[in-house]
Amino acid sequence: MHIDSPAFEHHHSIPSKYTCEGENVSPPLVFGDIPPGSKSLALVVDDPDAPTGTFDHWIIWNLPVDTLVLAEGAKVIKMGKNHFGKIGYRGPCPPPGKPHRYFFKLYALDTLINLPEGSSKGQLEDAMEGHILGRAELVGTYKRH
Repeated sequence: MHIDSPAFEHHHSIPSKYTCEGENVSPPLVFGDIPPGSKSLALVVDDPDAPTGTFDHWIIWNLPVDTLVLAEGAKVIKMGKNHFGKIGYRGPCPPPGKPHRYFFKLYALDTLINLPEGSSKGQLEDAMEGHILGRAELVGTYKRH
């Protein structure tokens, strides 16, 4: 299973277009090698380098397993509330200083997740427990200018 982006390479800088200093739209993502038996995909984007602990930027579940491309600025059905207090994507916006890492974590699940829109990452992780068939990760970095 894998997750990639045509906008940035693994462990390289995320273009400012996808951050609070740019258009703040989600980057394009490409998924592949989804495990057989998968019924849905989930995606979590977070920043473990935030001063107050891991900061959630985007939480999605119940993506169809035939989703091979998530276009730039994609609108999806089931999204959770990020740490900005918003539903949907909010890009990197670290305090000035050192670069932060942003983990794009893709999960293949053997079920659909029954959570209301606006649920938290913790609620999604609890619902995914025991249902993860595969996992892939893409890491981007960003330093505020």
